[in-house]
Amino acid sequence: MAYAFKLPDLGEGLTEGEVARWLVAVGDEIVEDQPLVEIQTDKTTVEIPSPAAGLVSRILVAEGEVAAVGAVLVVIGADDDGADAPVADAPSAAMSQGLSPGQGRPSQAGAKVQATPLVRRVAQELGVDLGSVTPSGPGGRITEEDVRAAAGGAAPAEGRREKVRGVRRQIVDHLTRAHREIPAVTYVEECDFTDVDLKQLLPLVLRATAQSLQEFPELNARLEGDEIVYLDRYDLGVAVQTDQGLVVPVVRGCDSRSVDELRADVDALAQKARDGKLAQEDLRGSTFTVTSAGKLAGLFVTPLINSPEVGILGVHRIGPRAVVRDGKIVARTMGNISVTFDHRVVDGARAAAFTLAVIARLEA
Repeated sequence: MAYAFKLPDLGEGLTEGEVARWLVAVGDEIVEDQPLVEIQTDKTTVEIPSPAAGLVSRILVAEGEVAAVGAVLVVIGADDDGADAPVADAPSAAMSQGLSPGQGRPSQAGAKVQATPLVRRVAQELGVDLGSVTPSGPGGRITEEDVRAAAGGAAPAEGRREKVRGVRRQIVDHLTRAHREIPAVTYVEECDFTDVDLKQLLPLVLRATAQSLQEFPELNARLEGDEIVYLDRYDLGVAVQTDQGLVVPVVRGCDSRSVDELRADVDALAQKARDGKLAQEDLRGSTFTVTSAGKLAGLFVTPLINSPEVGILGVHRIGPRAVVRDGKIVARTMGNISVTFDHRVVDGARAAAFTLAVIARLEA
């Protein structure tokens, strides 16, 4: 009998995932627990093993496509009479009909239309019936260009186009939601780093931040509906730049661990991030985020909040500056520290006081 493998529940409230890479091909004979597919979520890339042995008879979702939890991804084996296993509502039904990723046909009556919410909104604004649009996207997906062409307002194609996928797609989705939903405000102040061991800067900032969050619990919280959830753990995300984009692994227990222990964790997570080997657990459950661009840091940038958190602390360029001390102009090692916060949850005065508390701990 054929086995229709569906995208499983990946936890953390995730409702969909992108097929990052197939590890098998149609016609392959596979065994149970053999690596089957890599799924990219907004947390990490997950390798999923095959739950069954047999011949890979159909792959229904192409690489780079997004599938909902419960959607059929692949069919393994065949019925006794040689017929394929029935597959209903597959996100990439066009693939099983022999269409190439760039080929399409108008949607049939009653057929499921493949289009993102943005494309549906554009179609509504332009008065275009999606059921009459010929899709050109992967797996029969209708693109914005398809809708505008159907409305007679397509602009000439220009420049090189590259599909947004993988980590970059997660960044696009995540930051678009954050920008639309969170009324963010940023507070910034100078910090004197002259007496700070800059080789241990990040673990020192993590510890000072966690200790200060204990005094300002509304910054170590999240907004869920009409409730503010105050968290009693201090697991801080650290923004790490990789070749694929920005990821935010989590350093656990920053309030209770030594600087050396935090240093070891930061280094290990950063290396895993750059090697593309972060596990889901490495990216889950942060309560607040710290970011620093290191040598590339500017005088000041406005970090974006890592939803569903309500705050993010940024450490900006550190270097010698002329400052006034005891009425004299002297050279000190100075840098800016910022806190961007969700104004629905955190008042401006409290965010400022939190920032100053972090600075005081670092300077001390």
